[in-house]
Amino acid sequence: MTHFAGKAAKLFFLALPATLLLTAHTLAADVAVGAGCTTGSSLRLRAEASTSSEIVTTLDKSVAVAILDDSTEGWYKIAYEGNTGYVSADYLLVDQDNVFETYGRVNSDGVNVRSGASTESEVLATVDTDTIVTVNGLVDGWYDVTCKYGTEGYIRSDFLDLTESSSSSSGSAIVDTAKSYLGVNYVYGGASPSGFDCSGFTMYVYQQFGYSLPHTATGQWQSGLGTRVWSIGALQPGDLVFFNDPSRNAGKACSHAGIYIGNGQFVHSSSSRSQGVIISDLTSGYYYNYFVGGIHV
Repeated sequence: MTHFAGKAAKLFFLALPATLLLTAHTLAADVAVGAGCTTGSSLRLRAEASTSSEIVTTLDKSVAVAILDDSTEGWYKIAYEGNTGYVSADYLLVDQDNVFETYGRVNSDGVNVRSGASTESEVLATVDTDTIVTVNGLVDGWYDVTCKYGTEGYIRSDFLDLTESSSSSSGSAIVDTAKSYLGVNYVYGGASPSGFDCSGFTMYVYQQFGYSLPHTATGQWQSGLGTRVWSIGALQPGDLVFFNDPSRNAGKACSHAGIYIGNGQFVHSSSSRSQGVIISDLTSGYYYNYFVGGIHV
């Protein structure tokens, strides 16, 4: 869990001018020059520094992100869980001391953990893709980390993706992939980024992770994949979720499918008013009342 929110509450974060130079060092394009904390829920990460630019994904409130660039007025270029893009400066607090706590996921094989924030420092350990470490702060473009078995050292920031998850499972990656299609139109029978129906959307996203699903909600529910989850409170990010209103869909086990993203929300392709891929609430209303169950892979 990130400790950014607590720091903000204790006034360790201060509002900074948009023109602030985060570091005096010249670093590679994907190396972090600072760290920040999101202040808005469902914060849109955009491909470019514009409110009309494509949405890459959305971010939850109070998550730690790497700041890659601050040269565009009113925007920060950031990286989080393998995604890179721009967020409005209005919804990001910049950490002044670069001391914080969150998790990081190694994104390459053979990454060195060094004794200092330099390629000239001693190699203490070597870690591979998907390894989870605890991140304690940022020093000159390197994360101060603690590895699973207690080794403390530094990993250059472009080899580590900040994340809120202490698990190396693919759940967060599934969520990120699903969110990347927000706004894609609803198309009956669609199963590609040019247009999705509900089961076409879940089928396509899971296909990116090597899973083969039928192109119907009932077929996916009855596919035998993974473990059934019967309670909304027991769902984990990346789980498939299923719904049915028996008064409208008699004889069907399920009539709608989506992907749980955490915090009581799921992403799905909705035919209602031709909304397309959107995020909806699972904790009340229609989807709460007609929740059938979930599947954890």
